[in-house]
Amino acid sequence: MPADPAATDPARSAPATPSAPPPEDASLGGGWPVIDGWARATLSPSGPRLWQTLTHRSACLSCAWGTGGQKGGFRDELGEPLQRCLKSVEAIGAELQAGVPPEVFAGRSLSELQQLSSAACDRLGRLDQPLIRRQGSDHYTTIGWDEVHALTAAAFRCADPSRLASYSSGRSSNEAAFLLQLLLRALGSNNLADCSDLCHAPSTIGLSRVFGSGTSMVNLESLQQADGVVLVGSNAPANHPRLMNELIRLRQRGGFVLVINPVLEAGLLKFGSPAFPIRSMLGGGSEIASLFLQPIPGSDTAVLLGLQKALLERGAIAWDFVKSHSDGWQALIAQIESTSWDTITSRCGLSREELEHAASRLAACRAVVFAWAMGITHHANGTDNVQAIANTAVLSGNVGRPGAGTMPIRGHSNVQGFGSMGVTVHLREPMRRALEALLGRSLSPVPGYDTRALIEAADRGAVDTLLCLGGNLFGANPDSTQARRALGRIDTVIHLATKPNTGHFHGLGARQTLLLPVFNRFETPHRTTVESGNNWVRLNEPGTTHLRSGQLISEVAFLAELAHRLLGDDPIDWRRLQDPVYVRALIARTVPGYEAINAIDTTHREFEVAGRVFATPRFATANGRAQLAPTPLPDLTLPDASHFGGLATGERGLVLSLITARSYGQHNTVVYKDGDSYRGMPHRQTILMSPEDISSSGLQAHQRVSVQGDAGRLDAIEIIPGSIRRGAALMFYPEANGLMHAVVDPASGTPAFKRVPVLVRG
Repeated sequence: MPADPAATDPARSAPATPSAPPPEDASLGGGWPVIDGWARATLSPSGPRLWQTLTHRSACLSCAWGTGGQKGGFRDELGEPLQRCLKSVEAIGAELQAGVPPEVFAGRSLSELQQLSSAACDRLGRLDQPLIRRQGSDHYTTIGWDEVHALTAAAFRCADPSRLASYSSGRSSNEAAFLLQLLLRALGSNNLADCSDLCHAPSTIGLSRVFGSGTSMVNLESLQQADGVVLVGSNAPANHPRLMNELIRLRQRGGFVLVINPVLEAGLLKFGSPAFPIRSMLGGGSEIASLFLQPIPGSDTAVLLGLQKALLERGAIAWDFVKSHSDGWQALIAQIESTSWDTITSRCGLSREELEHAASRLAACRAVVFAWAMGITHHANGTDNVQAIANTAVLSGNVGRPGAGTMPIRGHSNVQGFGSMGVTVHLREPMRRALEALLGRSLSPVPGYDTRALIEAADRGAVDTLLCLGGNLFGANPDSTQARRALGRIDTVIHLATKPNTGHFHGLGARQTLLLPVFNRFETPHRTTVESGNNWVRLNEPGTTHLRSGQLISEVAFLAELAHRLLGDDPIDWRRLQDPVYVRALIARTVPGYEAINAIDTTHREFEVAGRVFATPRFATANGRAQLAPTPLPDLTLPDASHFGGLATGERGLVLSLITARSYGQHNTVVYKDGDSYRGMPHRQTILMSPEDISSSGLQAHQRVSVQGDAGRLDAIEIIPGSIRRGAALMFYPEANGLMHAVVDPASGTPAFKRVPVLVRG
């Protein structure tokens, strides 16, 4: 029988928040700290420039739920105003810093700069002069652009194509991304590693297996028609605050939100959004989770199989839909029927009653959106996790119609656009054929390196030249020791960036490292485009930089110049690619679904990428039907203490499953605030543990302990008691990267950042 809602719904049983929460209220996400953050930023010396930038017609620099573009700086794709969040303010504020003072690089050695934290690197200021670190030097020194272009071309020219590689982030534009992949493929290399390899690659691959398309099938308008949302493995209040407004609206119209997360995040219980000032800011926040389940980390396939089994047993499978619009359902149903409840509940740590109650609430919904982030993908079976979500959506009939579908929540503002532009090692066949027609020759059949494969190849000395278009390849990788060593074996490393990060000081090439300043999105002197996580293409108007004496370059100009020096006018006029209008014409010819970009310069009309949002159950597979398949349950056995060398006599501790995560004041590897008041973690050297684990192990809250992983050890880590499932712990990324070797999902190459066995000893 269904469980008592009060017993299974922590959101209902959580203590009420005060009517006017103070700035550091940890029982509420958002709220007054958001207002305080806005006030501090806008009253700072850069406040006027900040407001000017916020209203600039360009897309947000932060997450893929960001706003901006032709609708205006505060508007979403439907034209709704007041849609900027504190993440936008933090990101823009960091970009409006003054240039890095010359004495920083002239007076501080790389050995000193390597001691800086992520936050300290970011606070150095904006890069405004091209720099080089030559072999044997312990300093970056300035360099002229003529020499930069010559050195870069020479580094690309002397390398065998298989020894050329790039790494990129979603910070840049579609036009730069298209140029990057076109250049490398024209040179004969498919080594196009991207930050998505470290985050949502399982989403792309898993969704493509089932639906033939690897992006969200839900747009904003469709989400607003849902009456149910399943949010799995996402801390949206911290990483995608704009999404919270839609969840608040859904709850206000009587909808149901099921949250599945091992950590009881404050912002997923209640969230105070400035878009709802009376209820959300003065009334203690808006309720988010209708039901909150806290499973064992990494057990998502078991949770979803339990929901599927409960739906089957209560007669809630959408049989007519499943039989008419999917294949492979017979094998999936056989798995559901043959897997016992004992197996499911022991694997995920949730009771049968909890899962049955959740399934009954979902079955009562008219239209459900299934959304997730890296709590799903950062596992050794991340692709299976995504496929299990897709299976559940199909079995319940919640795909291929308005208000229903699957929606991966991507974390960087144009990371999806990079995939669309072909910056991927999984190039789709239609785009391959189009690129071959454009270049007049076949592309290399040699498989390319994804991000983890790139690090492994560099570590064995198989990479000569690496071009990093944004991002922090060092900071984003597990096993920091290996990442530093691998990058140090590359002959030439070229970084195009707006601000310093830890990778610029640790990811140093063996012979030379170039650190080159580029315009950010709202400064670029020509129009660019980006793509949101819901397939909406935004047009960014030209801008100007406040770095008046800086020597910055646009990424499009840099890549076009490099391509011209290497390839001349064969088979196209590569220097003409400095004209983004021409680049967009090539995108329209070669990128499926992007045909409308050819007219965007004259119409200024933003658009939805064609063929991705499924309003009817006709999918992008070969036969138009969803392709279901069983998803095996993972082995979640943790090693015992002897695996880590054991506990010494009199030493106390325990083995836990470590989740690495971003703090609330962080965007990817960039840290804006050292602490995390919502989780009660006052600094970065902390570990969140359940009070029960702390007590049973003989440890104490706020004790300083050592955390031992397979790859390394961190000392003087403070224990913070918190609302996390027993047997699990949480530490901040990227600081905890040094603890883990790269255990990857074999289907996608994505590392298991969210389930890392560690021994806590003290």
